[in-house]
Amino acid sequence: MTTLKIDAIENGYVIDHIPAGKGMQIYNNLQLSKLDCQVAIITNTKSQKNHVKDIIKINSLIDLDLNIIAFIAPNATVNVIRDNERVEKKKLSLPLEIKNVVKCANPHCICNNENIDHIFKLTDDKGTYRCIYCETMAL
Repeated sequence: MTTLKIDAIENGYVIDHIPAGKGMQIYNNLQLSKLDCQVAIITNTKSQKNHVKDIIKINSLIDLDLNIIAFIAPNATVNVIRDNERVEKKKLSLPLEIKNVVKCANPHCICNNENIDHIFKLTDDKGTYRCIYCETMAL
């Protein structure tokens, strides 16, 4: 049996409780591949709450866009690590607006035909986002 070894985070973040399969979406939207630090993505790991989950570990205290994480995985938590110790556990809340995280599904929407941002606003307490230009729901 092979043992998976991932170094502890000295200073950085552990994004935990990501629904299985959503870790890469967060990784790509946060553009973590552009970082010069160690980033570990653990997919489909066992979870007591959700059976399986994804985890992202970032070994650097970068500026994280918590709105992107909250939009993709609203129940995720972001643990802040300093000197090998968790110093803060951030609970996320749905952002009121997201910009350029998803594209509008309406091919006739102005944002798909002009060089403008794809902006979606939160429209209810269930996490529904709609395009500010055409009201199409984010998928």
